[in-house]
Amino acid sequence: MQRVERSVRVAVSPNQAYELWSDFEHFPNFMEHVLDVRKLNGRESHWKIRGPMGTQVEFDAETCEDEPSRSIGWRSIDGRSQIGTSGNVTFSEVGGQTLVHVILQWFDAPGGFVGEAVAHLAQNVDQMLDVDLRRFKRMAEGQLPEAI
Repeated sequence: MQRVERSVRVAVSPNQAYELWSDFEHFPNFMEHVLDVRKLNGRESHWKIRGPMGTQVEFDAETCEDEPSRSIGWRSIDGRSQIGTSGNVTFSEVGGQTLVHVILQWFDAPGGFVGEAVAHLAQNVDQMLDVDLRRFKRMAEGQLPEAI
């Protein structure tokens, strides 16, 4: 298992940051490698992410933790995903701003073409998350349109 943690301070309330983050279908607006997120039901969603050379990796995820204005946790659903992943984001008030702290974990990539795509993505997850969190900050603070 591999893991990356990153944080960003955002000039909005924890509730505002939570509301933006909890709307997974808007992730493509600030996460460069997320192509599409579709809600399946109240706790499950289907994700498509961009891999190298035009490939796509898909997985279903379930929200396993949801504390409004505080935290959201998720994990991929076994048997319905090309990759194994989990994560958590917390929202904490710090000096009139919100600290958004993200933990991403992913498991050893499967073999074959999908495995190669996942392995390539995993090499740069820390850099991708830094960029995505900066974009989230700009969007939350009204500096980036919500629909790109």
